[in-house]
Amino acid sequence: MPPVTGDRHQRATRRSGRAALVAPLAAGALVAAAVTAAPAGDPAAPAASRPMHGGRPPARAPAHPAPPLVTHSPAPRYPRVAWRRSLALGVPAGGRLIRGVRLPREGADFFTWDPVLRRSPNRPWRRWGTDRLVRTVLRVARAFHAAHAERRLAVGDLSRPHGGDFGPQYGYIGHASHQNGLDVDVYYPRADRRELAPKYASDIDRRLSQELVDRFLAAGAATIFVGPSTGLTGPAGRVQVLVNHDNHLHVRLP
Repeated sequence: MPPVTGDRHQRATRRSGRAALVAPLAAGALVAAAVTAAPAGDPAAPAASRPMHGGRPPARAPAHPAPPLVTHSPAPRYPRVAWRRSLALGVPAGGRLIRGVRLPREGADFFTWDPVLRRSPNRPWRRWGTDRLVRTVLRVARAFHAAHAERRLAVGDLSRPHGGDFGPQYGYIGHASHQNGLDVDVYYPRADRRELAPKYASDIDRRLSQELVDRFLAAGAATIFVGPSTGLTGPAGRVQVLVNHDNHLHVRLP
């Protein structure tokens, strides 16, 4: 081959320089093509080619999820008693009530029951007694509930707002007594634990019913009437058997 001289040598130098520039450009084009061809979402694809949400990388789940929000229902609010000094006039079967106190419709320890409508609560005008009677009922109810947290005392009729006659014209068979705010009917606890008045002696929990008798005696009851089919007992003269009392005891204060 003849020796390269002069212009031929310069032309050869320029060609080799252009070749050196083209080689890197071609390699870059091959890399770009490979990146473009990678499937979307492929873990091997560069970060720039992965799909984004709204132009931002997808959010990561927190390492420790927040605990669920726990809410607590507010405690029920029961009516308060409007206390005042009361006066019982006459006798239970022929008397009057002066400045009586109304037992609330229910409380944390007790509920009231209407013996005529057979539902709870008892109507307001059937829930009046002396302040001493209402305090006695609430005190026994509180102690009974403290001993048996799943139970509330079931309270029936007391007296009318001003006492007086509470006979059959006021529903069902009425009351021969309950006239001066010293009498209250309390239903025996049911064996099935339902918050309803029992119908028959076979419905009652006799052990808890005897406990109620004992609690009212200890609270100062002068007389307690119980049904002939209940089998409940107590001191002679203070605990007496009386018909129509197989589903409730009748407490009378002195």
